[in-house]
Amino acid sequence: MIEVDQEEERKEILKRYRRLLKQAKPILKPGDAKLIKKAFNVSLEAHRDMRRKSGEPYIYHPLEVALVCVEEIGLGTTSIVSALLHDVVEDTDWELEDIEREFGHKVMTIIDGLTKISGVFEYGSSQQAENFRKMLLTLSDDVRVILIKLADRLNNMRTLGSMPRHKQLKIASETMYLYAPLAHRLGLYSIKSELEDLYLKYTDTDSYREIIHKINESKAYRNRFIKTFIQPIEDELNKLGFKFTIKGRPKSVFSIFNKMKKQGIPFEEVYDLFAIRIILDSEEANEKADCWQVYSIVTDFYRPNPDRLRDWISTPRSNGYESLHTTVMSNTGQWVEVQIRTDRMDEIAERGYAAHWKYKEKDHSRGTGLDDWITQVRGLLESNDGSAIEFMDDFRGNLFHDEVFVFTPKGDLKVLPFGSTALDFAGGGKMHRGKSQPKACPYLASSQKWDQVEILTSNKQKPTEDWLSNVMTSRAKAKIKDALREEKKSAILDGREIVQRKMKAMKMDFNSENVEKLRAFFELKTANEFYYRIGKGIIDATAIKSFKDFKDNLKLSSKSIQEKVRDESSFVKEIKNLKGPDHDQLLIGDDMDVVDYNLAKCCNPIPGDDVFGFVTINEGIKIHRTSCPNAVELLSNHGNRVIKARWTSQKEIAFLAGLRIVGTDRVGLINDVTKVISNELKVNMRSITVDSDAGIFEGTIKLFVNNTQHLDHLIQNLSKVEGILKVSRFD
Repeated sequence: MIEVDQEEERKEILKRYRRLLKQAKPILKPGDAKLIKKAFNVSLEAHRDMRRKSGEPYIYHPLEVALVCVEEIGLGTTSIVSALLHDVVEDTDWELEDIEREFGHKVMTIIDGLTKISGVFEYGSSQQAENFRKMLLTLSDDVRVILIKLADRLNNMRTLGSMPRHKQLKIASETMYLYAPLAHRLGLYSIKSELEDLYLKYTDTDSYREIIHKINESKAYRNRFIKTFIQPIEDELNKLGFKFTIKGRPKSVFSIFNKMKKQGIPFEEVYDLFAIRIILDSEEANEKADCWQVYSIVTDFYRPNPDRLRDWISTPRSNGYESLHTTVMSNTGQWVEVQIRTDRMDEIAERGYAAHWKYKEKDHSRGTGLDDWITQVRGLLESNDGSAIEFMDDFRGNLFHDEVFVFTPKGDLKVLPFGSTALDFAGGGKMHRGKSQPKACPYLASSQKWDQVEILTSNKQKPTEDWLSNVMTSRAKAKIKDALREEKKSAILDGREIVQRKMKAMKMDFNSENVEKLRAFFELKTANEFYYRIGKGIIDATAIKSFKDFKDNLKLSSKSIQEKVRDESSFVKEIKNLKGPDHDQLLIGDDMDVVDYNLAKCCNPIPGDDVFGFVTINEGIKIHRTSCPNAVELLSNHGNRVIKARWTSQKEIAFLAGLRIVGTDRVGLINDVTKVISNELKVNMRSITVDSDAGIFEGTIKLFVNNTQHLDHLIQNLSKVEGILKVSRFD
């Protein structure tokens, strides 16, 4: 048992509390400090005997959440008090009425919202989606609820190291699935980046550590480069009398990891590892002119890439972000991203919605897409009566999209997600076609940035299912789904009437038993689906006459389904045959039992990989790598079906793995590669494919290995073959 030094803990608690007050001091009004102290004392008493998994006093958590609110988001006293009390109602005997009596209605409302959304990911996917909708309702009422929830999640991610491995994976995946996109949408870029970095730290620890090591390793060179790069810019800005700050900092670990993965390149080939940020102290009236003047100065010294200019000052992003971005070539031939903005813009970029709101209070005429977005969320919540899971997917789909700007024929500007179609512009309504200058375009044509679009409508036009795959916005999808839902109801009624009429003509009773047999005969999930297909003509009404010998037909149907499943599982069976009679390669579940499992085809795990088990509905337990492309969705949305799994040390069992090789072509190269694999290392190959172009070859090899150490040894040996430039694993 760990001994606790209560005096040291008391000192640490006071130290954290004083730091909170110090950070909040510039924004405090008379009486605020007293209110914060009162909230602190209530929280301290409420959590007196509680400790976190790390063994630390629980009070550390609300103190740190409150500190994030004031220091990193820029929230005020009401939010600080709410953050200090955010777990009191859920974890103690305090009621909301007690909070309202002691701290007022606003604090009580925020605490109520935080309590309601505390279990967003605690149940099955359907309940989670309903909780998510509830969470967004609090956003439309008071955005501070979501901002405090983000601060809460950030602190939980920072302290995730003390949690069990399966909890780390679940919480990290939830964070990536919802909280990082929400932080992005609310303009909290620093918090979004840290959440992504922490996600990578716990789901792909090796990659995270490698990138951190290389960033630190290149720090001295990077600092020298930045100093040389900014020197002429600083001199010119000083000469012209600008007040400014210049920062140079590396890109986030996750963004570097993403580039390496998407482009298939090593760390050394990521050219924009850092960005230069020039922050001007400008009067608001002169902001735009000053930023463009600085852009002119930068491009006088360094040649810009014309395809990399981003003007978010003339047209800010919908989350309020304003900045001027360009990429220029340094004197040493290295591309460098330069961001130019003012102090006001920088505060909004760092603190998102809270900073935007502060400036809006000073200027009520100031409005941004962030207000429009929250209004849009409110509208979607009020109008959406369909599946909560569909709503959640649609909403998430719009959080991270880039934007496209289009004009109406009257010259009004509309901002839509990049890749939007004329259907999005029309809002999913009864559109016949869209006209995009200078010529007419069909409704499937994606809008280009700065198009002018006119929508031609028709009352005869009805939405179809394929419209859903050609829209990006939640609003358009919701309207199309509403229309399709109404149309489906009508088709079901028509189909039911047709079936009733046909069965009567066939002298069959129209009852639930016969309808159920018809449903099974046509292999449909519900009677309504059967009615719908009849009503729409997808199933010809005359086909009902073929409803004979039902049991024989059903047996044939079942047999074909079994054959299909057998074909789809052949890959897994091949692996199982190679594994032989031993089944103790994996230990699964809380008790680390030996049970049957299948290897997920989406990521092909092998011994040594960090893995988890997922209980499927029809295919037993499937084993996935924690870095699997599907891991985030599975761990966050179906956490109740995720189980622990880890490899034992058993050897001589073969697992399929893939290698990608790149090199300079020469006679005998493939022979040398296969010799290393088959003769020297005694590895069985399943397939090898090679393409050669202009003296460079690229190939893929699928082979069977025992574990990750075996695979790493193979990669090292192949890398030594003359002409081989790069060997890497793929899923």
